[in-house]
Amino acid sequence: MSASEPRTAHETGPRPYVPPRVFMRSVANPIMVWLGGPTLTVRGRCTGRPITTPVPTIDVQGARYLVSGGGQTHWVRNLRAAGQGELRRRGAREPFAAIEVGGEEHDRVVAAYREHMGWRAREFFTALPDPADHPVFRIEPLAAGPTQT
Repeated sequence: MSASEPRTAHETGPRPYVPPRVFMRSVANPIMVWLGGPTLTVRGRCTGRPITTPVPTIDVQGARYLVSGGGQTHWVRNLRAAGQGELRRRGAREPFAAIEVGGEEHDRVVAAYREHMGWRAREFFTALPDPADHPVFRIEPLAAGPTQT
């Protein structure tokens, strides 16, 4: 099995997850949302309500991606369930379809993410060293295109 092939629960148990530290969850993330930083809004898989969290995109070979440094986070599970979300940055809103990728594309994007994030990703990759533990979604814009709020 390659590093990015899907694993089943009976093979490895629950998928790993690195929860955000209290400071990130309670202080830094709300400030990023308030300042209009890059955020992802996706419908909650249980509540159906929109949930917004700071998640930067990364450009690799002409495509944009979302990478979960923290593993199987809530935004990952919500995005999988919804299949689409909305990116926001400084008032611009961009609806998109989320395509989860695997194989060589996944591995290439995770490597680019690690390099791009540098020391900021060290904690995640220390806790979850296997690249397969970091889901990757390719962003495919929906027909509506970006709008201003």
